[in-house]
Amino acid sequence: MKKILMMAAVATMLFSCQKEDETDSSFKMKASGAGYAACSLPVQSVSGAITANTTWTNDKVWEIDGIVTVKNGATLTIQPGTFIKAVSHSENAAEGVLVITKEGFINAQGTEEAPIVFTSYKLLDCDDTTIAAPGDFGGVVILGEGEVNNGLTNNIIEGLNDQTPIADYYYGGSNNADNSGTMKYVRIEYAGRIYDAAQAYEINGLTFGAVGSSTVIDHIQISYGKDDSYEFFGGKVNASYLVSFACDDDNFDFDLGYTGTITRALAVADKNSTHSTSSGAADSNGIELDNNPGGTVTTLITRPVISFMSIYGLPNCTDGNLLENAVHVRRAGKITMTNSLVSGYNRGIFLDGTLSTGTFVNVAADAFVTPASPTPLTGVTESISCPAAAFGASQPWFNAGTLNFTTSPSRTNGAFAGGVAIWTNNWTKFSGF
Repeated sequence: MKKILMMAAVATMLFSCQKEDETDSSFKMKASGAGYAACSLPVQSVSGAITANTTWTNDKVWEIDGIVTVKNGATLTIQPGTFIKAVSHSENAAEGVLVITKEGFINAQGTEEAPIVFTSYKLLDCDDTTIAAPGDFGGVVILGEGEVNNGLTNNIIEGLNDQTPIADYYYGGSNNADNSGTMKYVRIEYAGRIYDAAQAYEINGLTFGAVGSSTVIDHIQISYGKDDSYEFFGGKVNASYLVSFACDDDNFDFDLGYTGTITRALAVADKNSTHSTSSGAADSNGIELDNNPGGTVTTLITRPVISFMSIYGLPNCTDGNLLENAVHVRRAGKITMTNSLVSGYNRGIFLDGTLSTGTFVNVAADAFVTPASPTPLTGVTESISCPAAAFGASQPWFNAGTLNFTTSPSRTNGAFAGGVAIWTNNWTKFSGF
């Protein structure tokens, strides 16, 4: 893929402006309409299919009208520091959705100083009285030719079941090394679309359908999504340095035979965000994992390999009732989890049913009620506490003050274990929306 090495001075200026309030974790989603300096840039509307190599430059705001698909071998390149929004729209409309089809490629390489930002149009209108909400942006969807455990090559990605031509939204194949391009230093904010909640037809912040391992995904943050932050349907794409913040439903969702690796990942909850429920009960999970909707055993089993992940819910026992499980493995799914930790949920790790299994090495599970079920789990150190265990992080709770993920260099589990630099610095955003 073509590499973008230049970065316009305007991108640096815009990012430096947007960082002003990032240390103020007292922000509540419903009480802020602060926007981005990029709102003063000219707006370029785009719609329909991209069928030739195209570049979105950082000297304007790109407005997606409806669904933009990248297809026919074309590559969409997005420069560092570029802002993308949806048109103003009614709730649940398919607006502001970027789809990289099976035959398309993305080259979105932001930098630590100038990430690429997909965000609410209300934060790009230069009007501080408008308040962003989940669903203001549609979401980013990447589709590939990787394996899916139902054996189909014409799976239709969730949330776009009502669109035409439907073939643009197919995923699945036999090539787990498929390449859909590169995404680095990208933020996706206030995304999501609920097309049919009863059928679970929803668009997430970032959705992968059978994406292959030659695709590069690292340094991505999803914030205030209307559904899940990340969902992986089959495929074997490997991802690293992922942040999920204040999602409505699940931080990480795995289905239909996904077998890739997730390395260095962080989930942080906000008690003031929206929280999904099922039959009136909390339904938001750090990880939700299914082999398939029917819970049947297939030759290819959903089994992500996760290492150095931190899942932080809420530090207060009462607030913990807003969330469900830190890790929920169900419907014949499996998980391999090493050097990781979970805290701030009523239940830590739940292997739901005899066919759902996990392999754990050096995993710490703290909970308000049940650290692990069934218990004991080999490789899991269980604890019960309130306030929740921070596991060496200085202050990982969004609603309890300024975030600080600094940990001891000797720590061996979690997103910042092993003395690594605090890799969320500079490019992420947790407050001041």
